[in-house]
Amino acid sequence: MRQETFVHRHQAEWTAFEQWLDARGGNARKARAQRRDWHGLRDHEMPERYRRLCQQLALARRRGYSAVVTDRLQQLMQRGHGVLYRTPSPRWRRAVEFLLGGFPRLVREEKGVMLAAMALFVVPLVVMYTAIQIQPDLSSALYDPVQLAGMEDMYDPNDPRRALGRDDGTDVAMFGYYIWNNISIGFRVFASGLLVCLGPILSLVTEGVRAGAIASHLQAVGHGDPFWRFVCGHASFELTAIVIAGGAGLRLGLNLIAPGQRRRIDALVEAGRRGALLSVGVLVMLLVAAFIEAFWSSIGWMPASVKYSVAAVLWTGVFTWLLAGGRNRLHAADVA
Repeated sequence: MRQETFVHRHQAEWTAFEQWLDARGGNARKARAQRRDWHGLRDHEMPERYRRLCQQLALARRRGYSAVVTDRLQQLMQRGHGVLYRTPSPRWRRAVEFLLGGFPRLVREEKGVMLAAMALFVVPLVVMYTAIQIQPDLSSALYDPVQLAGMEDMYDPNDPRRALGRDDGTDVAMFGYYIWNNISIGFRVFASGLLVCLGPILSLVTEGVRAGAIASHLQAVGHGDPFWRFVCGHASFELTAIVIAGGAGLRLGLNLIAPGQRRRIDALVEAGRRGALLSVGVLVMLLVAAFIEAFWSSIGWMPASVKYSVAAVLWTGVFTWLLAGGRNRLHAADVA
């Protein structure tokens, strides 16, 4: 085989392998610049690709191809060996890298379902809040008088010594309760995606209606200030995590309904794998939310200005993390 034919046949494969090396090696700028030429290589394909590259290098040498070809293949082979056979990072480091970079990248990759989930949660919340502000009696149609009285008691502005947002219990006990409550909601929203998208839709709408109704009722009866001081801090993590869980559930349902060119089981497995990774990040976010809710949000004597300032920092931090996390280091899966 002539050298020109050999190079033409394998050029795209070498370029894709080089881009994968750039991404894995941290050369994100170069990998992004070459993104249009990416050929969809995934991490699990690379050992086989590397073996083929070694075979192609041996073949090029045996046929006496020019140094331009053999030197390039030699360089790719050495770089590939360094990446594929290097000592893996400690598990704790990989976990941190995933939370800081991999998780927000996954969220951005699923932009469509995440925006849909946000709309399914936020729109009912705003509509219900507005409706009860206009017609306060609507809250009685959603909750019985005993429930409404209990909520009003938890956010009584005339009892400043009382811990906000709880009936009783120590911070540690409430931390455990909040963990269970938050995680159960997140799991239900995600796992219900197996019900062909109806589960996440109903769960997100229900949670939005519930949140809007509670907030609007307390605002209407004059208990808004304690309520907003309680929820403003942990809401950044909790509500965002619920939306992300809903987006993962929608992806699960959509892959089940419309697998595209893939077999339905393959599409479902892929959605489940990505959903499981997203669930790890959601779990961490809900744990953080529970910690804030138990040990910070319930402090009743803290001035509102301090509570709102901390909440602004937390909301800014969450959005910055999700929108910018992992952009400085490109992974092969991000450009596939």
